[in-house]
Amino acid sequence: MKIGIPKEIKANEYRVALAPSGVAALVAAGHSVYVQSKAGEGSGFSDEQYETCGAQIVQDAEAVWGRAELIVKVKEPVRAEWPRIRSGQIIFTYFHFAADRELTLAHIESGAICIAYETVALPTGELPLLTPMSEVAGKMAVQQGAKYLEKLYGGRGILLGGATGVVPAHVVILGGGVAGGNAARMAAGLGARVTLLDVSLARLRHLDEILAANVQTLFSNRHNLLEQITTADLVIGSVLVPGAAAPKLVLRDDLKLMQPGSVIVDVAVDQGGCIETTHPTTHENPTYVVDGVIHYAVANMPGAVPRTSTLALTNATLPYVLQLANKGWKIALRDNMPLLRGLNVAAGKITCLPVADTFGLPYSAAEKLL
Repeated sequence: MKIGIPKEIKANEYRVALAPSGVAALVAAGHSVYVQSKAGEGSGFSDEQYETCGAQIVQDAEAVWGRAELIVKVKEPVRAEWPRIRSGQIIFTYFHFAADRELTLAHIESGAICIAYETVALPTGELPLLTPMSEVAGKMAVQQGAKYLEKLYGGRGILLGGATGVVPAHVVILGGGVAGGNAARMAAGLGARVTLLDVSLARLRHLDEILAANVQTLFSNRHNLLEQITTADLVIGSVLVPGAAAPKLVLRDDLKLMQPGSVIVDVAVDQGGCIETTHPTTHENPTYVVDGVIHYAVANMPGAVPRTSTLALTNATLPYVLQLANKGWKIALRDNMPLLRGLNVAAGKITCLPVADTFGLPYSAAEKLL
């Protein structure tokens, strides 16, 4: 199969969808890999490294898209890339369709086969291709939140770990999944007082067992949430409903309860955000203020640490890329139920129920297309 790796063009996105070692594995399996020149530069991989592993370096994006049967990316195709997509082409990347109706309609009209990293799901419910970036984003959320709490950036002037005789910051985390759990571990390690809310008692029980003593778990309901954010210095939103838009847990009026100069980091922004006042920002302009509360809502947080993020992501995605390339998408999905769950749009039809429900559009079961 002909596989294309275009350079990511979303603002401040420095990750790449395939490391040179992945190219070597695909070439050894008999496939042709076309890598756009400088696609790996932001992650520390040179064109020469890709060539050494058997890739063909292509100078322009049009040629990569034009030659490839399977396009492997990191982020969803942006508007400038939509005309390059052709019917029947397989695209394997993060899509987050439920957060963007226009993106969804464009891919329906393209006739492409769109397999989303974020909805590939194991029988246990684990999301193996979302997990590595959730780990990175959860840890980064604490780093960024700590930075914007500094007075220099308009924050309250609070150090997460406090000091001798001074209480530490209060960090409130909404959602105890992979991102939330990693955020709690990071914040606790820095000495903060952490409260983590979730609706799953089983998950809270597990986190109680593995996290430090300065992390308090709390069942998530409206009363508990409002009580916690009134004393929060940093609120991290990390709620996920696979394939669907994130629920709005903190409303606009709730911000009036928060302390001026406190910080919100909405990790769920890719799925529309779990804070009502969230809208996507970029690494160039990462924050804005609503009712005295600083909002950080960068939609590709892991893109700021591309070397770590690329390696973590490609370690997880490569086995699935190999299956798609070796078998073709229909047989690969038929043989691999987790990968089948990743199919969101195919041949002009929505095959992910949460996406269809979000926009009130017709749904077609993925199995019928196989």
